[in-house]
Amino acid sequence: MTFQVYDTTLRDGAQREGLSYSVVDKLAVARLLDDLGVGFIEGGWPGAVPKDTEFFRRARTELALRHAVLVAFGATRKAGRAVEDDPQVRALLDAGTSAVALVAKADLRHVERALRTTAEENLAMVRDTVAYLVAQGRRVFVDGEHTFDGFRHDPGYTAAVVQAALAAGAERFVLCDTNGGMLPSQVTAAIEDLVARTGTAPERLGMHAQNDTACAVANTIAAVEAGVRHVQGTANGYGERPGNADLFAIVANLQLKLGMPVLPEGCLEQMVRVSHAIAEIANIAPDTHQAYVGAASFAHKAGLHASAIKVDPLLYNHVDPAVVGNDMRILVTEMAGRASIELKSRELGLDLAGHPDALSRVTGRVKELEAGGWSFEAADASFELLVRSELPDAAPARPFALESYRVLVEHREDGAVVSEATVKIRVRGERVIATAEGNGPVNALDEALRVGLARHYPELREFELADYKVRILEGSHGTGAVTRVLVETAGAGRDWTTVGVHPNVVEASWHALVDALTYGLDKAGAALNASGRGRGPA
Repeated sequence: MTFQVYDTTLRDGAQREGLSYSVVDKLAVARLLDDLGVGFIEGGWPGAVPKDTEFFRRARTELALRHAVLVAFGATRKAGRAVEDDPQVRALLDAGTSAVALVAKADLRHVERALRTTAEENLAMVRDTVAYLVAQGRRVFVDGEHTFDGFRHDPGYTAAVVQAALAAGAERFVLCDTNGGMLPSQVTAAIEDLVARTGTAPERLGMHAQNDTACAVANTIAAVEAGVRHVQGTANGYGERPGNADLFAIVANLQLKLGMPVLPEGCLEQMVRVSHAIAEIANIAPDTHQAYVGAASFAHKAGLHASAIKVDPLLYNHVDPAVVGNDMRILVTEMAGRASIELKSRELGLDLAGHPDALSRVTGRVKELEAGGWSFEAADASFELLVRSELPDAAPARPFALESYRVLVEHREDGAVVSEATVKIRVRGERVIATAEGNGPVNALDEALRVGLARHYPELREFELADYKVRILEGSHGTGAVTRVLVETAGAGRDWTTVGVHPNVVEASWHALVDALTYGLDKAGAALNASGRGRGPA
């Protein structure tokens, strides 16, 4: 049977705490999932959720899916009601999808205590609803809620639910670890036992895993290795409680580790783009350490790693990052050796291989600065300035020379708190004094510096301080602690991060601000004809 990749980001994934998709969001996510090449996209529960009803209405005219089949989700008929008269079943038909998914109770305890009906009536509810929808021309998937827990409690009854669904015409019966409590070996044993009891081919079964034991992906892979040929997951593992099985890790493992081409040709390399785009729509910061798609997935910090990677990148990468649309990165820290510095410099377009003396100086300087609290791990721009300062013909001078700066904080009678900064600098031979106010000392200092440089460097108008982070360094205490400042700047279609460290938070910020403007102006092509290099690490 054909292998099926089934996404439930828009239904089960939307149950994540704090996540709420609009209809427009859902349409955008569906398009991204289709770009990834999934076979099925579960759009939501029409009839039960008004937003989902609207989504399916708009999807008929606004979604032109190339790879995926849209699926409407609902429940079996209610106990004691004819399937033709059940409004939820009618809503599934009204959604207009060629495929539907039904949730059915597969645990006798839930049948008796939650549904408050009999074991036989639950089986009839499954049979009737599946047969009716199949007769209406729909492809039907049945999600067996609490399959594994139910099987452990009463394997005979859970097996009967599976048989009832498949005998009535369901395309696949999906084994749901609803409480997320299973381990891979338990999944394998349960599937083998269930297949033996029912005589069902494992290919007709599916797997849906929650992540409460942090085993959702592993449990899904175990199910596939036991013969299952339908897997469900959500983008980035979104979902209730700790979430669902991460669809990206599932398909990457199946395709790259088990050699199963579960996505169309050329789609796997879309994973990083799709993952990050969905995170943006969900308004959730991408997980930098997420397998395969995280920014740190192929980031290397130890000098030992870098030495080997210099010879062959696959010596310390389990796959080529490019196959999932990712990149390898070398991190520069106190653990960095010469190989790390050389590789990181090459990544930034700078060749230290031909300058062994400069490489030694940069390596030593990095270790010295990192010992004092500097961190270049997240500040590529500051690191690049440091490297270029050691090269014989590529060191950008500071765009100005500092004479002095002063920052005042005024608490006014009306309760307003205003900061004022004055900078005295020399720019291209001219002495400039500039003053500006801000909502804090760093903001005021940034504004005053820009005022002083604006006439000589109009490119500054394109720069914007996008983020500002302050961290008390480990081992530091109280108001006299050493602080590290990271400044993220955006402009001219790019963004960059710089770092500053000092016991005085304003001075630390000054280092980071000066690096930010120096780097930005250099990349913007400004002529840096200054008489000094500032006081930053470069």
